[in-house]
Amino acid sequence: MTAFRYRRAALALTAAAVLPLTLTACGGDDSSSDAAADKSSSSAPAEEKSSAPAEGTSADGPFGPACATVPKDGAGSFDGMAQDPVATAASNNPALSTLVTAVKKAGLVDTLNNAQNITVFAPTNDAFAKIPKADLDKVLADKEMLTNILTYHVVGEKLSPTQLESGTYDTLQKSPLTTKGSGENYTVNDTSKVVCGNVPTANATVHIVDTVLMPKS
Repeated sequence: MTAFRYRRAALALTAAAVLPLTLTACGGDDSSSDAAADKSSSSAPAEEKSSAPAEGTSADGPFGPACATVPKDGAGSFDGMAQDPVATAASNNPALSTLVTAVKKAGLVDTLNNAQNITVFAPTNDAFAKIPKADLDKVLADKEMLTNILTYHVVGEKLSPTQLESGTYDTLQKSPLTTKGSGENYTVNDTSKVVCGNVPTANATVHIVDTVLMPKS
C-alpha cells in the first residue's frame, strides 16, 4: 500500500514537471507563428511602398540645369508661378527681370496674361546680356521692333517636352520657330538652349532659354 502511494506521488510529480514544459513548447510555437505573421504583414506595405513612384520625379515637371536657380518658395517658386498668369509669374523670377522690363516697354503684359494655353520661350537675363548693350538699348527704345522680337518667343499652344523633340510652330509674330532634342536637352532654332523647361503658369507653359530668338522675317 505504501509502495502504491509512493508510485502515485511519483507519477504526480512527473506530470507536474512535464505539463509546464508542454505548455511552454506550445506557447513557443504560437509566438513563432505570431512573429512570422507579424513579419509577413509588415513586409507587405514595404513592398507596396517600394513599387510606388517617388515624389517629385514626375516626367511632367520642370527640368534642366537652370531650374536650380528658381526660388524654392514664394511667388517666384515653381508652385508660386503656377498660380499666376505668365507675365506676372515671370516678374517674380529674378532671372527673368530683363525680359519683364522688355514686356512692359512693349505693352504686352495684358496680352500675355490674358492669352490662354500658350508657350513662352523666356530668355534669361544672361541671354539678353549676350546682345551688345548699344543694340539692346536700341531695341528696348523701339516699341515696334521690341514687340516683333518678343511675340516671336510665344507659340499659341502649350508645348510639352515630347513636342519639342522635333517640331515647327507658328509664333504670335507669325514667323515659325523650330525645336529639336530629347530627354532634357532641347534647342530652339538650333541656337537657343532650353535651360529650364516645362515650367507651368496659370495660362502658359514656360521654357526658359539661354539665347534671345530673332525673327526670320
